Amino acid sequence: MSKNIIWLSELTMQDVEIVGGKNASLGEMISALTQLGVSVPGGFATTASAFQDFLIEAGLKPRIDQRLNTLDVSDISALKATGNSIRQWIIEAPLPAGLETDVRKAFQQLEKQAGTDTGEPISVAVRSSATAEDLPEASFAGQQETYLNVRGIDDVLDKIREVFASLYNDRAISYRVHQGFAHEDVSLSAGIQLMVRSDIGASGVLFTLDTESGFNDAIFVTASWGLGETVVQGAVNPDEFYVYKPALEANRPAILRRHRGSKAIKMVYAADAGVETVAVEENDRNKFCLVDEEIEELSRQALVIEKHYQRPMDIEWAKDGNSGKIYIVQARPETVNSRSGQTIERYKIKTHSEIICEGRSIGQKIGQGRARVIASIAQMDQVKAGDVLITDMTDPDWEPVMKLASAIVTNRGGRTCHAAIIAREMGVPAVVGCGNATSAIKNGSEVTVSCAEGDTGFIYTGLLDFEIQRHELKDMPPAPLKVMMNVGNPDRAFGFSQIPNAGVGLARLEFIINRMIGIHPRALLEYTDQSSEVKAEIDARICGYAGPVEYYVERLAEGISMIAAAFAPNPVIVRLSDFKSNEYANLIGGQRYEPEEENPMLGFRGASRYVSSEFQDCFELECRAMRKVREQMGLSNVWAMVPFVRTVDEGKAVIEVMRKFGLERGKHDLKIIMMCELPSNALLATEFLEHFDGMSIGSNDMTQLTLGLDRDSGLIADLFDERNPAVKAMLSMAIKACKAEGKYIGICGQGPSDYPDLAAWLLEEGIESISLNPDTVVDTWLDLAKLK
Repeated sequence: MSKNIIWLSELTMQDVEIVGGKNASLGEMISALTQLGVSVPGGFATTASAFQDFLIEAGLKPRIDQRLNTLDVSDISALKATGNSIRQWIIEAPLPAGLETDVRKAFQQLEKQAGTDTGEPISVAVRSSATAEDLPEASFAGQQETYLNVRGIDDVLDKIREVFASLYNDRAISYRVHQGFAHEDVSLSAGIQLMVRSDIGASGVLFTLDTESGFNDAIFVTASWGLGETVVQGAVNPDEFYVYKPALEANRPAILRRHRGSKAIKMVYAADAGVETVAVEENDRNKFCLVDEEIEELSRQALVIEKHYQRPMDIEWAKDGNSGKIYIVQARPETVNSRSGQTIERYKIKTHSEIICEGRSIGQKIGQGRARVIASIAQMDQVKAGDVLITDMTDPDWEPVMKLASAIVTNRGGRTCHAAIIAREMGVPAVVGCGNATSAIKNGSEVTVSCAEGDTGFIYTGLLDFEIQRHELKDMPPAPLKVMMNVGNPDRAFGFSQIPNAGVGLARLEFIINRMIGIHPRALLEYTDQSSEVKAEIDARICGYAGPVEYYVERLAEGISMIAAAFAPNPVIVRLSDFKSNEYANLIGGQRYEPEEENPMLGFRGASRYVSSEFQDCFELECRAMRKVREQMGLSNVWAMVPFVRTVDEGKAVIEVMRKFGLERGKHDLKIIMMCELPSNALLATEFLEHFDGMSIGSNDMTQLTLGLDRDSGLIADLFDERNPAVKAMLSMAIKACKAEGKYIGICGQGPSDYPDLAAWLLEEGIESISLNPDTVVDTWLDLAKLK
């Protein structure tokens, strides 16, 4: 239209210098991706030259340059004073007449294009777009302002001036310095974009990779009710979803994981213009704000965008509450994990203490120091280098002190908010959405913040010991056998999959049942018979799922599929539940259904449960979950492993029960193997192998049952040794039998990493794989490579 105004539909990514990264990206998507199913609201943008002309005509450019050239951004007081002065100069200066005329004409045309049947004025968002933002190496997330539900041309003109002024927010000034950008080289464009009625719908942020590990085959989606600013600002704890790209592309069910957030507040349109925050009704808080079909539709749009840009993307989206249509309102390159190299860095906490509070972890590091509880940004100067910053929520205004903190802890916020993005860029561990951090953590106390234990981050009392392991992947020599991993926690699967591996030799269902479900399966099958107290506990957990039984099956499937997706196409051996009766009794509703046994270790467990009429319908739920993962989601790399099979007849009976429930050996390439953990398993290995596709040695149980000792007894702990000749005789029998039958044989205990001589012996015996805890994989791998 003019040197001042360009329609978004006329822009491409070649126009970053003209309209900034954000507006150029919107134009690129409108022009190139609309026909591929990506929906982006239209609008227009002011140009960078219009911004520069404004500064020159108002006589502001030399004054701004002089103030910024002498500013030390580490001086918080000086930063505040300088930023405030510059912003005030801009807000008080009139826009050039030519720019104002062009904006008025463009807005009038936008009104005609968007004409509504109601005759109400259109609502627009006025967004900032800097010429140095949304780059692959620096996000500039949230550094400038966005204004929502802006109505009428006069308000639009005012907001354009305020957007111009926001280039000189304290946080933006500081961020440019830390990222190495000269202030005078950055210009601003204002994007005027039609609003999506997500105030009566939902919105959020997604990344086309896992933000914590860099795992590239998953899309991470966050969602909350109302306008997206609550998610972006970290003011709300949103729902979270993981979506598996290969399943999505194959038109299979693709949702790996669901996490229901508290979603306590939402941002909606105010009566005349602007926005306000209101409480979310309890019924809406207790359900997911997107259904599966919407999550997958949104993810398909994200995949199109990622493929077009050929890099991982950070995307803001909105669902219109009137039409139900899902729109993309922003897309920028992801700036942290897409830059990660070939070095594995793992933090491991060595001791534990009292947990003060917990929330969602950002990053995978550990930080510690003196807690500094800050009520507002006005107290920023109280934070000293090395402190742990504790506050209700952070936003990009806190950037100048976030870099000083050893860790950050907040009451509110999700893993895709601006502050989380900045924390990742800085490499500062953060735990967000704790709920009670500012009240639970004492100001001045020493604390340790751990983001190294999965999706959940923990704040511990005191300064705890931890270690950092670093390994260069490019230096890894080939191993003489398959080195697999023991993975119980689905939250950590994406991260663990970055370690060199040949798959998962042991994925325990008990961890998923205990941590992700927490309810006895019989209590869910017989939900209507439960007491009001137990029903209340169950109801609190199953919100958002179709029913009690569906909750159990879906949560199991989520846990299994997270691990299976992380390690695909390598095999993931899932050990079916091996809770003892006392452990099942500890689940919600479990006391009613479990026997009291003198020695649960040798009691009603493993295969004996599966074939029992008392437990078989509970076992069927596990089989349903396994079938969903393998047959519906297409993760056929999952094997099933049966634990604690006492006799050949019991093994035969288990295989028949599994076949009855749809898990049949060989069907859809399913392998069913058994744990080799009883002397009977080794002595009769050939007979057992008539019914199973292989064995995985459980060296702990095999050792205690061969030597007749209790591994938990400190009185005889010195006798527990997997290298005992009797134990090795059992292992040798099992290995030889499996090799003779051409069937799988592995070991899933820590013996090979604890004892290099045992690892060498197993290699000589011809074992096919060893499966280790992730923290020992690299060192054991290197030790084994020397044995070739």
